[in-house]
Amino acid sequence: MPLIPEEPQIHESAQGPRATQASGRVAPTPRPVPGPRPAAPPRPGRPGPARPMPPAQRTPRDTAAKPGPSAPAAPGPAVASAPQIQLVPASAEGALDAAEEAVDLLLDAGRAPGEVLVITTGDPHPWATHELSFGESAYWAQHDAGDDVFYADAAALSRAAARPVVVVAVNGGSEETAVAALPTALTRASTLLIVCGDPQRINSTLGAGV
Repeated sequence: MPLIPEEPQIHESAQGPRATQASGRVAPTPRPVPGPRPAAPPRPGRPGPARPMPPAQRTPRDTAAKPGPSAPAAPGPAVASAPQIQLVPASAEGALDAAEEAVDLLLDAGRAPGEVLVITTGDPHPWATHELSFGESAYWAQHDAGDDVFYADAAALSRAAARPVVVVAVNGGSEETAVAALPTALTRASTLLIVCGDPQRINSTLGAGV
């Protein structure tokens, strides 16, 4: 009886796990890198490092499109001009105290007093009441000097000049006053707007911007 030579058996399992391990390893390999890092969408005129082009083709395209990368810098100023909005939850009764605490924190952090404007929608701040007792001219002269924290009523907000930080205490007043004061305060703040008051009322007034 002829002997059939025994064929070497190749177990699929010998290669199988390796293949799955390799494929399983490839999926998680791309780590979450900050947005600009992945070279998938190359900038105009600059091919990504993954697919270098031959020098003959790359040179004319690169030189023609080299001014292109300066275009993305244009949106920068628009983003920088929008102030940050910070919401400090507080009741109408506690909004003025919350605003005072916010001012103290700003000054402790190194803000100059003349960079801060405080607006009240309800009762005026005691400092404003005191200074107005000497007359509006003296009161607004301190505002124009710009060397100290200035407190104003929401009704006078249209006269107040812009400052880096505006703190609004929603400490009462009519709904119309708050609705008018918050968007105007946003235009007066060049860096930061802090609003102390009821979050629902503030969000409904400023909308998604808060």
